[in-house]
Amino acid sequence: MNAPLSHPPKTDATAPDQGVVTPFMAQYLAAKASQPDAVLFFRMGDFYELFFRDAELVAAAIGLTLTKRGKHLGEDIAMCGMPHHAAEGYIARLIRQGFRVAICEQMEDPAEARKRGSKSIVRRDIVRVVTPGTLTEDSLLDARGANRLAAVAIRKGRAAVAVVELSAGAVDCVACDIGDLGATLAAFRPSEVLVTDKLYSDPELKGALDGSGGVVQALASAVAEPAAAGGRVARLYGVASLDGFGAFEEAEVSALGLIAAYLETTQAGKVPALAPPRRSGDAGFLAIDPATRLSLEIDRTQRGEREGSLLACIDRTVTSGGARALAERIARPLRNPVEINHGLDAVEWLLERRSLRRDLRDGLKASADVARAVSRLALGRGGPRDLAAIRAGLTIAEALAGLFTVSPDPLTGPPARIVGCLDRLTLSPDLARLMLDLAEGLAEEPPHLARDGGFVRPGFRPELDAARTLRDDSRRVVADLEARAVADSGVPFKIKHNAVLGYFLETTAKHAEPLFRAGPESPFIHRQTLAAQVRFTTVELSELDAKISQAGHRALAMEGETFEVWRRTVQSLAMPLQAVADALAELDATAALAEWAEEVGAVRPMVDDSRVFAVEGGRHPVVEAAVKRAGDPFTPNDCRLDGDGAGCARLSIVTGPNMAGKSTFLRQNALLVVLAQGSCFVPAKSMRLGVVDRLFSRVGAGDDLARGRSTFMMEMVETAAILTQATPQSFIVLDEIGRGTATYDGLAIAWACAEALHDVNRARTLFATHYHELARLEERLDHVCNLSMKAKEWNGELVFLHEAAPGAADRSYGVQVAKLAGVPPAVVARARAVLDRLETEKAAHGRLDDLPLFAVMEPPAPALKSAIDEAVAALDPDALSPREALEALYRLKGLARI
Repeated sequence: MNAPLSHPPKTDATAPDQGVVTPFMAQYLAAKASQPDAVLFFRMGDFYELFFRDAELVAAAIGLTLTKRGKHLGEDIAMCGMPHHAAEGYIARLIRQGFRVAICEQMEDPAEARKRGSKSIVRRDIVRVVTPGTLTEDSLLDARGANRLAAVAIRKGRAAVAVVELSAGAVDCVACDIGDLGATLAAFRPSEVLVTDKLYSDPELKGALDGSGGVVQALASAVAEPAAAGGRVARLYGVASLDGFGAFEEAEVSALGLIAAYLETTQAGKVPALAPPRRSGDAGFLAIDPATRLSLEIDRTQRGEREGSLLACIDRTVTSGGARALAERIARPLRNPVEINHGLDAVEWLLERRSLRRDLRDGLKASADVARAVSRLALGRGGPRDLAAIRAGLTIAEALAGLFTVSPDPLTGPPARIVGCLDRLTLSPDLARLMLDLAEGLAEEPPHLARDGGFVRPGFRPELDAARTLRDDSRRVVADLEARAVADSGVPFKIKHNAVLGYFLETTAKHAEPLFRAGPESPFIHRQTLAAQVRFTTVELSELDAKISQAGHRALAMEGETFEVWRRTVQSLAMPLQAVADALAELDATAALAEWAEEVGAVRPMVDDSRVFAVEGGRHPVVEAAVKRAGDPFTPNDCRLDGDGAGCARLSIVTGPNMAGKSTFLRQNALLVVLAQGSCFVPAKSMRLGVVDRLFSRVGAGDDLARGRSTFMMEMVETAAILTQATPQSFIVLDEIGRGTATYDGLAIAWACAEALHDVNRARTLFATHYHELARLEERLDHVCNLSMKAKEWNGELVFLHEAAPGAADRSYGVQVAKLAGVPPAVVARARAVLDRLETEKAAHGRLDDLPLFAVMEPPAPALKSAIDEAVAALDPDALSPREALEALYRLKGLARI
C-alpha cells in the first residue's frame, strides 16, 4: 500500500507498566517491527496466521474469518489465518489490491527448539517480502506479460528510470529529460514504482507516476544518494566498480540504487540472478506518452484489457517468453533505422521460408520458460519442475540450432539478428554438461516441490537407489536376510519388529539351545528371553534396522543434496542460460510476426531517415480483424504526409461525418508507425516511413474528476503537451480539438493549433475536425491539404463509404447520424428545422437569441389531404358495379390533371 499500515506498538517485556509479554508475542512484535508497512504472514505449524490490525485488514480484503486469540496488554488479539499450502492464492489476491506481504517462516524443526529447553520457541525469521514488482511464482504472474519493478530518480536536472524484471533477470536503465519521464515510465508498464519521499510529494511528477499504472512506494531520500547507491549496486552484482557496465549518469546510479536497496529488503539477503543493466538513452526508442498509449490501445485497451489491443491482434507466439519479447517490441519501438531494418530483415527471411518457420514454431512449442525458471532457482524458490524447464529449453535450443544452415553467402544465409540468436543457442561445454546431467538424472515428470522427493531418476546415484530400496522394499530385504539366517544356523528363525528392539530374530527356546552352546563365536547375539521364545540379533540385522529406519530420511536428504548441486550449477550459469532464453524468445517473436504477416497480407515497410509518411492501401489491424470476424470487408485508405512539404502536405485536415471512420483512419496511421518502428510488417499495399521520434495521439477524451479536470481541460492539457514537445520528426493525430467549449472559442483554438503545428512544430499531422472553416487553411498555408471521409445519401438514408479522398466535406450529416442512433423522430425533425434555418443566409448572420432554439418542441403538422386522397377514401370497391367502378376511375384521372 502507498500509506503505512497501522500496527500495535512494539513493547518492552521488561517494562513494569507494559504487563507480561510472552516469548511468542515478543518474537511476533520484533518481526512486525522490521516490516511495519507489510502485512505479516506468521508461520505457526501448518498455518500462516495474522494478528492485530493486519488480521483486520486482510480479513476484510479477502474474506477470511476474523477471530480472537488471547490478550495483549489487556486487549483481545484479532487473528485470522489460512493453511500454508493455500497461501499463494491469498497472497495473489492481496498483491492485486496493492498490499505488501512479509513471510515469516519457521527456521528450525520444533524438536530442535525443545533441545534448548521445554519453554523454548521455534526460531522464526522473515524470508521474503512479496510486493507487486517482485513476484516470481508462475501462479502469481501473467505468463505472457512482464512484471517489472521500476525506480525513478532525478539528479542535476536529469531524470532516470531503472527497471528490473525479477522473474526473468532483465535490468534496463534509461536517462531522459524530466519532461519525458511519463513516456519512459509508461513504456515499461511497471507493476511497482520506487521513488524517494521527496519526489513522492512533488506535484509536478504526480502525472508521470500515476500514468505508469504501478503501485508507488516511497523510500528514504538517503538511499538514492549516488555514493551509497553505487556501492549498493556494486554489492548486488558482486563487483568492485560499476565502470564495467558503462558511464552512468548520477540519476541512473540513484535509480539503480533504489532498486538494489529494495531487493535487499524484500529478498531477505538472497541475491537474484540479474543481467548487467542495459543502458538505452531516450534517443533509442520512439517516445509515446501515457495518453497516446491509452488512446491507441497499443498493449491494453482503454478498459485495461489485453484482448482487443494491437498486441493481442498480432500475437502469434507459441511461448510465454516469446510473448513477452513481442510485447517489449511493440511497447518500445525503435528509432534507429538501421536497427529497425535488421529486425525487418529477420521477419522477411522467415516469411520467405514457410517450411523452416513451421519447424521452428513446432520446436518452440515444446520449450519452457527458461528465464523465469533460472530466476526462481537463483532466489531459492525454484523446484524440480524449474530444472525440467531448463532441461527442455536447452534440449530445444540444441535442436533448433540444427535447423538452420548458416550459409557463407550473406545474400542467402540468415540475417544478422537470426545469426546472433543461433550463436546464443550454441551450448557452451558447461551448459551441455548441465543438460546431460539433467537428462540423465532428472525424472521425466518431476514433482513441484523438492521436499516431496521422487525427482531423481533410478540409477543416477547408486546410494540413493539403495536407500530407496530399503525404504520401498524393506519387506523383501528382511525376508532375504531371514532366509539366509535360517540357512546359516539351521534354526527356524522369524524376523519380527517392535518399537523397543527394532528388528530381531525370534525362535523357540528349544531351537535356541544350539546357539547358546556355540558361545561367543556365534554370529547370533542374544537380546531377550521370554517364556516361550528367545530373541537374537546379528550385526547385519542391527545395521539393517538402522538403515531401514533412516532410509526414508536419507533418500529425501540425498535427493535434496542432488537438487542443491543442480540449483547451484544453474545459479553459476545464470547469464548464459538467460542468453539462451532471450534467443528462444526472439526467434519466437520474429517467427510469430512472419506468421501474422502471411496471415493478413502485411508488407515490409521502407524505413529511412526522411520525413516522409506514405501509405498505400493501409488498414487498421485491429478493426480489420474485427470486421472480418463479422464477415464484412475492410476499406483500405491511402495517406501521404511529408514534413518537408515536398510533393505533399505535412498537415492534413480530415473532415467528414461522424461514423464515417475519421478516428479509425487517424489511429490506423499512428499504429502503422508503431508497427513499422517495432520491426513489424504492416497491413498495407506499401509504406514508406521516415523514422518518428515522438508519437502523439489525442483521440477521444474523458474527465479526470479526481484531479478536478473536465473533458475540455483534459483535452487542452494533452494538446499543450503536444505543442510543447513535438518536433519536426514527430507524428501527430488530433481529433476534434476545441469541441468541448463554445463554438467560436473551439474554432479559434483549433485554428491556432493547426497553424502552430504547421509553422512551429512542423510535424507530420492528421487533424480531424467538424469545423469546416478549417478547410480554408489549405489556401492560407503552404503545406496543408484537405481530406474527407466520404458518405452518400441514398433514398433518404446515409451510407458511409469509409474512404478518405482529397477535398473537404461539404457537411457533417449530424442530423442523419442522430437518426441512425435512434433519436426520437420528433427531435430529429426539430433538429432539421433548426438546421435549415441556421443554414440560410439570413439566419446565419442573425442573432442567436432571435432563433427559437429552446422553444417547446411541437410535433410536425400533419400533411393536408389532396382531392385524390379524399376521393379514394370515399370509395367502397365492394359496393360498386362495373359501370360505377369505370366512372370512378375516369373521375380520379380527371382529378390527377388538376
